[in-house]
Amino acid sequence: MTDDEQLGKPEPISNAYTAFYWEGAAAGELRVQCCAACEHRQFPPNVLCEKCQSADLTHVVSSGTGTIYAKTVMHQAFHPAFADSVPFALVLVDLDDSPGVRIETNLVDSDPSAAQIGDAVHAVFEKRGDSVLPQFTLTKGGAA
Repeated sequence: MTDDEQLGKPEPISNAYTAFYWEGAAAGELRVQCCAACEHRQFPPNVLCEKCQSADLTHVVSSGTGTIYAKTVMHQAFHPAFADSVPFALVLVDLDDSPGVRIETNLVDSDPSAAQIGDAVHAVFEKRGDSVLPQFTLTKGGAA
């Protein structure tokens, strides 16, 4: 067994700007950065508001619902730890309650070939080692 195979799937690395996001995921919440000055929501987290350049940033808890904006299905594992997961879908999700926020994520617990652009999805949380990752799955009932 190689070193890569022993490592397992990669885990996120938290820092001062993303800690709220990973702490939220561990609590089962999808958190989005929000500017206290202009209320603009943004993702990924940053040091300044991308709209007004304020450094007065906080976060809000999202409903975790959204719509698939784009999708690609991975048929090849580019890391040995993902070999049992192919095929899987990578999706861009537009959050319903945070206009302009688009999250790149995995589509889990759903047939990757069945997912379509415009389908409704919701956040689920995957325990991975010592971390928890927000992922998305298709919402029963179809498109938004």
